Amino acid sequence: MPSLNDIRSTFLGYFEKQGHEVVPSSPLVPRNDPTLMFANSGMVQFKNLFTGLEHRDYTRATTSQKCVRAGGKHNDLDNVGYTARHHTFFEMLGNFSFGDYFKPEAIPFAYELITREFGIDPTRLLATVYHTDDDAAAIWKKVGIPEDRIIRIATSDNFWQMGSTGPCGPCTEIFYDHGDHIWGGPPGSPEEDGDRFIEIWNIVFMQNELFEDGSMRELDMQSIDTGMGLERIGALLQGKHDNYDTDLMRSLIVASAEATSTDPDGPGNVHHRVIADHLRSTSFLIADGVMPSNDGRGYVLRRIMRRAMRHAHLLGAKDPLMHRLVPALVRQMGAAYPELPRAQALIEETLKLEETRFQQTLDRGLKLLDDELGKLPEGAELPGEAAFKLYDTYGFPLDLTQDALREKDRTVDTEGFDAAMAEQKAKARAAWSGSGEAADAAIWYDLADTHGATDFLGYDTETAEAIVLDIVEDGAATGSAAKGATVQFVLNQTPFYAEAGGQVGDTGEIATDQGRAKITDTRKVAGVFIHFGEVTDGTITKGEAARLEVDHDRRRKIRANHSATHLLNEALRRTLGDHVAQRGSLNAPDRLRFDFSHAKGLSLTEIETIEREVNHYIRQNAAVETRIMTPDDARAMGAQALFGEKYGDEVRVVSMGQQPGSGKGTDGTTYSIELCGGTHVTRTGEIGLFVTLGDSASSSGVRRIEALTGQAALDYLRGQDHLVANLALDLKTSPADLPGRVRALMDERRALQNEVAQLKREIAMGGGDAGGAEPKDIGGTPFLAQTLTGVSGKDLRPLLDEHKRRIGSGVILLVAEADGKAAVAAGVTDDLTDKVSAVDIVKAAVEALGGKGGGGRPDMAQGGAASAENAEEAIKAAEAVIGG
Repeated sequence: MPSLNDIRSTFLGYFEKQGHEVVPSSPLVPRNDPTLMFANSGMVQFKNLFTGLEHRDYTRATTSQKCVRAGGKHNDLDNVGYTARHHTFFEMLGNFSFGDYFKPEAIPFAYELITREFGIDPTRLLATVYHTDDDAAAIWKKVGIPEDRIIRIATSDNFWQMGSTGPCGPCTEIFYDHGDHIWGGPPGSPEEDGDRFIEIWNIVFMQNELFEDGSMRELDMQSIDTGMGLERIGALLQGKHDNYDTDLMRSLIVASAEATSTDPDGPGNVHHRVIADHLRSTSFLIADGVMPSNDGRGYVLRRIMRRAMRHAHLLGAKDPLMHRLVPALVRQMGAAYPELPRAQALIEETLKLEETRFQQTLDRGLKLLDDELGKLPEGAELPGEAAFKLYDTYGFPLDLTQDALREKDRTVDTEGFDAAMAEQKAKARAAWSGSGEAADAAIWYDLADTHGATDFLGYDTETAEAIVLDIVEDGAATGSAAKGATVQFVLNQTPFYAEAGGQVGDTGEIATDQGRAKITDTRKVAGVFIHFGEVTDGTITKGEAARLEVDHDRRRKIRANHSATHLLNEALRRTLGDHVAQRGSLNAPDRLRFDFSHAKGLSLTEIETIEREVNHYIRQNAAVETRIMTPDDARAMGAQALFGEKYGDEVRVVSMGQQPGSGKGTDGTTYSIELCGGTHVTRTGEIGLFVTLGDSASSSGVRRIEALTGQAALDYLRGQDHLVANLALDLKTSPADLPGRVRALMDERRALQNEVAQLKREIAMGGGDAGGAEPKDIGGTPFLAQTLTGVSGKDLRPLLDEHKRRIGSGVILLVAEADGKAAVAAGVTDDLTDKVSAVDIVKAAVEALGGKGGGGRPDMAQGGAASAENAEEAIKAAEAVIGG
């Protein structure tokens, strides 16, 4: 029985023999389609090849693409665990032709792979075609599918389109007949929703272009796009009818069962299926740089994680479970997807942290759900307000509540939930459309086709000569630009670095014989460097020779900050652990910023250690070496790479810092090795100095360090020195003695405060007005009342204690005013607390002063008011309470 790993290998190997380039899976976060939250099919990474905006050095490709469908319009989350073939994560096997072969080759490829390589009985196969696609029907008949098993479909099920406009075309689907012992009918029949006939492969013939008016024309470049779910074909080849019974999924289910000491096929089998599926999607999303958060992709990740964690809870797991299953996943899929083992430490830490947090609220959330259900009639749906409270208070996404209710045969008032969400303007919404390249990038792809990629010279020089190939103004090419025009220049070569990898784009100047322009930014699309500029003199014309000069001082500062970022990255990893991974950076002329995966803030000791280590390698003044290598060779020698970043056949590997014996690289002495396309210093000493400005939270599970280098760092330290020197001057001491002087002043201040408080107490004990310092008799109870000025509320309690000691038995009321506020305190000696309460006295006095409240114990209570102007009335109110 072939494993899923064997099936994946067989598929890719077959098409490689047919002249296809085996292309690695693209990241789950699409870079070329703003309409998608996650890659959901194999064609996503080839979208611009199909539309003709992009060209590569191959016209045939084959992939096993990792896909996630858990957000947006492609959302299978609710069904996962309960059906045989729904997943949040799946692998899509595919073969693609970009204007190379078409129907006469694509259909025989599919038939031969299925029947010969996979050994599937051809008599069990059916094919569907679009009802007008006579060509596809004829080819299927020719390869061996009888006409009575070629079904014509007149709906969109067999006609694919990328969107409301653009490439489109008919498709053919291949179905497997599981036999008449299973209910269901062929596609197009009333019983088509049954499980007898299961689709295993879809082949799209991209042959038309659709326009807004509904008309179509044939594409100049006709292409092939196919998709076969690995889990679905794996179940078939392994003699199973359920994707979760395949070897890969079964191994994860068993791992879940062993970790929870439960039966994988017992009452909790749905829980194990959910955990197995969600383990894959969460792990791969984290490996591709997605971190849990409250919006966008991070929110979808959190929803998946928490759904799995609730199912682990239902299995009886008391401690975090998901992170303990990651090694089982890496064993199964790490060879096919090397990003998985590279990110293993980060995946485990993220899952453990998220599950630990969620467990703290899970029990309370489920109790709230049970309490709400207990208020409802049997079978009634949960009100939307209650579901929203679960979400807003306990972090339960709506689908998690629905999942919990599903097991009780209950539903949720989703309209009420949406209304509550809108009313409170909640942050988490599913309307975010993802990110990718803008549609107006088409002009840059056109220019790339016309002129080729821009040749970058900036690693070796900051000045050069070039030819002005094109000028773009307001999104359209123009032949020239005169003074005052704001345009973008395209050149055949350039020393200007285009913004990438956290390094900002260069600025500088372009000059021709007839004109001059100030360059304010440089970016890159499809290999074309775009120089944003303003013509400051004369006219610049397409075809002219130009002299290019980068702003040298600005580039020097950027280089220093970028190289310091590499040293910082390595120092963080060595100080905090291997889970640290870059999550973003900014290398600007005035500062550097570095975001990295870490669960908590850095201590002062950790920051000092990191800063000391970076400066050690700066002072070492070691040469910064750059080599061109294959990505595999670079990673083999320990080079760090940013997850999700696209790397070509060759990468730049930047190494810096030397240490004895235990470093990276083949010689075991290199300190920092990273894949990087940015510009750097030639020796670490050029960085000059490194100073951190602090550590802060960037997002959930991501920290941010900001720092300065070189002259900026020195200026910052000098500024700190000036602050200290001026402070020492004001305090009439030396900077070295400043800490002792500050401590002495603080001690002196505390002593003076104590002395003032003592004097206030002595003055108060010496007498006052509104009743004097001697008690009078109120119905047989001694009562002493005082009004005090300049005494704060916190000083009243010791005065009460002193008065109690002096009079022995009685009731005391103190009304004080200080800093524009009134304070009231009442005390009752222990022998009288059963007769009168200090709390009642204070409340009466405070009310007479125009305030409210007050409280304490029967023997001592306090309160406050805005003013002590009515102190006489407060004393009379107290007397009334004592007199009964």
